[in-house]
Amino acid sequence: MLITLTWLRLDGLRRWRSLAVLALLIALATATILTSLAGARRGQTAFDRLWARTLPATATVLPNQPGFDWAKVAALPEVAALTKFPVVFGFEVQGYPGASTGFPLADDQMTRTIERPVIVAGRLFDPRRTDEVMVTPKFAASYGKHVGDTLTLELASPQQANQEYDGTTGPPRGPKIRARIVGEGRSPWALDADSPGSPGGILTTPALFTRYRTNMMGTNGQAYINALVRLKGGQSAIPAFRADLRQVTGRSDIDIWDNQQQFGDPVNKVSAYEAACLLAFGLAALAAALFLIGQSVARYTSATVADLQVLQALGITRGQAVAAACAGPALAGVAGSTLGVAGAIVASRWMPIGVASIAEPHPGIDADWVVLGPGWVLVPLLVLAGSAAAAAVALAAGRRQAPQRRSVIAAALAAMNSSVPLEVGARFALEPGRGRSSVPVRSALVGAVVGVLGVLAAFTFSAGVSDAASHPERFGQTWQLDTFLGYNGQDFGPASRVLRAAAADRDVTGVDDARIGGAQSESGQVSVESFTYAPVGGKRPAVVLTSGRMPARPDEIVLAPTTAQELHAGRGSVVQLTGGGTVAHPVRVTGIGFVPSGPHNGYADGAWLTPGGYDRIFHGANYGFKFHVGTVSLRPGADVQAVERRLDAAAFAITGSHKAITFTPPDPLPEIQEVKDLELLPVALGAFLALLAVSAVGHALATAVRRRRHDLAVLRALGMTRRQARLVVTTQASLLAVIGLAFGVPLGIALGRVIWRAVAGFTPLAYHPPLALLALLLVGPVALLAANALAAWPQHRAARVHSARVLRSE
Repeated sequence: MLITLTWLRLDGLRRWRSLAVLALLIALATATILTSLAGARRGQTAFDRLWARTLPATATVLPNQPGFDWAKVAALPEVAALTKFPVVFGFEVQGYPGASTGFPLADDQMTRTIERPVIVAGRLFDPRRTDEVMVTPKFAASYGKHVGDTLTLELASPQQANQEYDGTTGPPRGPKIRARIVGEGRSPWALDADSPGSPGGILTTPALFTRYRTNMMGTNGQAYINALVRLKGGQSAIPAFRADLRQVTGRSDIDIWDNQQQFGDPVNKVSAYEAACLLAFGLAALAAALFLIGQSVARYTSATVADLQVLQALGITRGQAVAAACAGPALAGVAGSTLGVAGAIVASRWMPIGVASIAEPHPGIDADWVVLGPGWVLVPLLVLAGSAAAAAVALAAGRRQAPQRRSVIAAALAAMNSSVPLEVGARFALEPGRGRSSVPVRSALVGAVVGVLGVLAAFTFSAGVSDAASHPERFGQTWQLDTFLGYNGQDFGPASRVLRAAAADRDVTGVDDARIGGAQSESGQVSVESFTYAPVGGKRPAVVLTSGRMPARPDEIVLAPTTAQELHAGRGSVVQLTGGGTVAHPVRVTGIGFVPSGPHNGYADGAWLTPGGYDRIFHGANYGFKFHVGTVSLRPGADVQAVERRLDAAAFAITGSHKAITFTPPDPLPEIQEVKDLELLPVALGAFLALLAVSAVGHALATAVRRRRHDLAVLRALGMTRRQARLVVTTQASLLAVIGLAFGVPLGIALGRVIWRAVAGFTPLAYHPPLALLALLLVGPVALLAANALAAWPQHRAARVHSARVLRSE
């Protein structure tokens, strides 16, 4: 121990800069790896931790019926808490038209006994005050409005509310209320306001709805109120709740959302992908650290051993020499891991990332000692083990001589009588050598392959994202205009005449007359939002199917992917659905495909039925449809705005009103923005792997010239010119790049497509094989240019080797 401490003191004073640099490299690697691993773990559990904190609503109940008796529902034995919300536009926030205002609160149960938000800043509003609001964290970040700031709420007039004002027919003409932001908070129900692409939203008090009820619901009695319920048995109580609800209301077509599936599953899916990318990033950083820092540790230890070998003649044992050589790197490992853990704690302020960040109940700094603790211990142990192995190898190097591995490619070049620079360059690139002339060939080859693979995989994945973002049909959205025709069995006008007029337009290629009803599975566990596929005027709109065919008979159905998964159904399966009555109707699944995104469903939730199949299931319902919509597909290249104006004019000529039935482009799907957000992590990982390749190849080139300067000196003495010496390094760099391209290009394309297929599966969307053509064309020239750019300085050093000086010194 005394010898080790004495050597550490002497060697540390002499080489403290090298130890400091080594400690900083270890700290950087440790911080990167631990931040990624802790961020992945934190992101994957974000929603579940939010769910556990907020008394979340188990289900959303959507009867969409004016005057619905909620007292009967609240009295059901499964219901632990119930809160109501009016389904109305509500109000606008002056100066922030993009902000989500959600649905106003109709009572004080929300935030108290159900959906109690996690307060990020400030406090909960006073439910008795009309001049207090809460905002979501994303609203605060988007608009720079925080606790203490004021907002102006603009309400509609009762007359506007009677006409179902939605903000598209001019500004609100009702009262304006100055309200102060008293808190920032989040809950599962409010996550939609902070979804990707949204600027966030606000939450108002029940007192605002009570005081300004007519400004929100009007005076004609047509507006309706829905509710959130928290069930005593959680998700497992939903089937019993459905059965009891059917009994007390006499309706089997009431949509009931399982909120864990509705809000939690999408967040958990994306968060799991983000966590996997962070984990991959952390593992890539670990691989880079093992390659690069491992080489630094080995070089430092080998240089120390060379000095200690002199002292072995004075009696230092082999074990003492190994311990002394390991002391410096071990100390750097302890210091670096400590700094790295501290850095990971600071970096946790920006974790989790992506969608998980909107569900994180405790944003800010978080010390996850389940990850940080083992990392703090393992990093110094890895450094110590690596330095001990390097010291043992260096001490034993002079005692044995292993046969040198020869390269087949270099041997083939020699057999072909190729030029000396090409042959020598091939040996530099592919033969590791031994002893002092050894070169990190394997790490350079692996780094080159992984670098090309990572870059091409990232660009292939990015091509998939770009394709999905620019082609809404990948999400089943094959139409360019749609219209809302009515709800609760009442159309806003002669809908069939309007759709026939739309089908007669010269640019229209497909029109669907879609009635929507809320069917229920036989178990009562799943709501199936069902659309009629009823082409108008012989113009059949396209439907994106992932398998099978559209229904042709009343007893056939196409299920959307998520609904099929919830029902555990596939092509050929028979499912039992109830609609207007209590009788379950069997329908056979003929295909899996996407549906229009409606008021109560997303594009991957629901089903297609024939008109006869719809009437069969919903026979006896309180009304002919819950919602009535139309979709209009246009020919490629058609001017969407011009067609919109023509169809609106045709609708006005039929209905006599500019507001009754109008055509508008469909809203952008939030899933498109979610997919765009997924692009960052693979690209970052690809850039990191490219950096790994640059480091590994650059290190191999520099090391080859330094450690094999004797070979170069002999060749120079035999007549090799400076130009030929440069060509040796050029050949080495180019050969590493070519091998990286040969293996990295096909593997990169395959990996990028595998990742994109996985994303397409859980999003879900229609998979289309991505091809990054520009990246594929450029990767070869760029790889060769990058490799030869890295070779510039080693080329210069190779050309300036002085034969006499090198040979005399050795």
